Amino acid sequence: MSERNRLIEITLDQGSLAPASPNAEHERRIALFDLKESNSFAVVGEDRGPYALTLAVAEGRLEFAVSDAADAPVCAHHFSMAALRKTLKDYALICESYHAAIRTAAPSQIEAIDMGRRGLHNDAAEMLIEALANKFTLDLETARRLFTLVVALHTRS
Repeated sequence: MSERNRLIEITLDQGSLAPASPNAEHERRIALFDLKESNSFAVVGEDRGPYALTLAVAEGRLEFAVSDAADAPVCAHHFSMAALRKTLKDYALICESYHAAIRTAAPSQIEAIDMGRRGLHNDAAEMLIEALANKFTLDLETARRLFTLVVALHTRS
C-alpha cells in the first residue's frame, strides 16, 4: 500500500444515517476502524493523497466527497444506488437471518448462513470496485468495508 494511495479519514454524513440496531452500529464502527487501519484508495488521475472521504446519500445517490490531507477538495463523485439496490436488499435479509440464527440455530446452520453472507458481501464489494473504477482504485478489502458503510447509509434511503 502506498502512503499516498490511502484514506486517512472516513466520515459518514450524519444527516444520511438512520438510528442503527446495536449489530449494525457495531459493524459500522468496525468498518470505520478497519478502513483507517488498512486500506488502498486512489483517485484516478490524481496524486494528492493521502485522502479524506466523506460518504453521504442524497436523492438516492451515494456521494463520495474526497479531499486531500490539507482538507482541499479533490473530487466529488455521485453514484446511483440503483445498481446496488437488489444486492443491498438481499444483504439486509441475509444479515437478519444470520442474527436470528445466532440465537436459535445449530452451529452448522449459522456457518452456512454466514458463508452466504460473506459471499454476497464479496460480490457487492466487487460490484463497487467495478462501478467506481473510472473514478477510484480500491482493493477488495477496502471495497468490502466501504460496502458495509454503504449499507449503513442505505438503511435510511
